[in-house]
Amino acid sequence: MDPQHPAYTYTAAKPPLPETAEQLRARIPGWGVDLDPANRPSFPRERFDPDLNGAHWEFPERQVERFPREHSVEHAFLTPVFGTSTPPKGLSGAVRRYAYRYSEGRNAHWLLLIAADRVSAVEETVKSFATRHPDDPVTETGVRAEVSHHGLRSRVGQGRSDVKHQWLDPVVAGAPWVVGGVVGYRALRGLGRRLAR
Repeated sequence: MDPQHPAYTYTAAKPPLPETAEQLRARIPGWGVDLDPANRPSFPRERFDPDLNGAHWEFPERQVERFPREHSVEHAFLTPVFGTSTPPKGLSGAVRRYAYRYSEGRNAHWLLLIAADRVSAVEETVKSFATRHPDDPVTETGVRAEVSHHGLRSRVGQGRSDVKHQWLDPVVAGAPWVVGGVVGYRALRGLGRRLAR
């Protein structure tokens, strides 16, 4: 099919409604309440030109897709311009690509994207240990700031609504480090036992 075909998204032509305005108005109470220009607050400042279709540009030249990019199943193809700064990679990239098999109207789509973000955070933390400057859990999770920047005083007696769930903050920030430390310790201990045999 021609990419300029009206059935595609991101084209100037507006697709036809599956139902007429009269059918929609009969089925949905209040539908089209602002169809009459007299009911619009912006009238008479609106300029109506029946020759215009609402788009102010022709279909632009498309950006070159140097590697396969994910896009919503609701759209026929990628937007003409898209981000390339952080291409999907590793396990988190696989989870993101899988998320785009689902419609944006499904919870699975968004929950998988959130899970991919968590996986990506773990991947980056693990990758940092292979560098000369690994992540520092004390400063980067805000533990030091709690002492040096009045953490307790900023919470107590301030009427903050988020105090109820703040006990979870150390768990969310610290649990991955604790789990990673335990797994690393057990792996090293197991390796030491095998080498000692």
